[in-house]
Amino acid sequence: MMTFLTRLTGVVVILGLLGGCGSVATRTEQPVELPAEEPQVGVDTHYEATIERGPEYIDALRAEAAPPNPGVIEGKNERGDQRELASKGYVRIGNGRYAQADEDSVRDAIELGQRIGADQVWLYRHYREDERSGSPEQFLAAYYVRFKLLFGATFRNLTATERETLQLDGGVRIGSVVGNTPASQANLISGDYVIGLNGTVVVDRRQFQEMLGAEAGKPVTLRIIRNQQRMDRIVRLGAMPPPVKDR
Repeated sequence: MMTFLTRLTGVVVILGLLGGCGSVATRTEQPVELPAEEPQVGVDTHYEATIERGPEYIDALRAEAAPPNPGVIEGKNERGDQRELASKGYVRIGNGRYAQADEDSVRDAIELGQRIGADQVWLYRHYREDERSGSPEQFLAAYYVRFKLLFGATFRNLTATERETLQLDGGVRIGSVVGNTPASQANLISGDYVIGLNGTVVVDRRQFQEMLGAEAGKPVTLRIIRNQQRMDRIVRLGAMPPPVKDR
């Protein structure tokens, strides 16, 4: 399958996070190699990018190669759809704006999504920028790409009972683990207790989140407790997303 860059040089797409796993003794992970940050290049007069990065940077981070044809969905609530997609790892890379949703505009919007390597194209045939201001109606196409997550698992603070049982002052407990993410590929499972990151004691959920963000794009060693046994897991964290401009 042809990649986004081989299909169209100088076009846009965004954030993907690469996961890895292994043990300290058997595998050494390398940081994510990112190309230089370059601005996007315009590809169509109807298109406006929402990601302030060029295609090489974006392709280095996206989860999978661009599909030959993006999925096309009729959207209902633009803001609500974006929130729902974000929870599933989709990032909005740009918009296509047209005066009206006639047959030609719909076809052009879908073809544009194919050219920029979008995974999904969401169509809003009667979109208004601001309903309260009486802004003119337009046809909006929202383009999304799916990316892997920074970590890929939920986690919470330890309860008083857990701290007492494990004889710990802090740490976090892993909840649900998303498949094909850094956490799952490092063989973390629900119920694991994380007590250290790169030799630093994990105090609570907030601190652990900050530590993950600070090490984005790098392999980290987590000290965990599973079935009352302590062990290390190497997690290759995904990179942080590039900034997204306001629509």
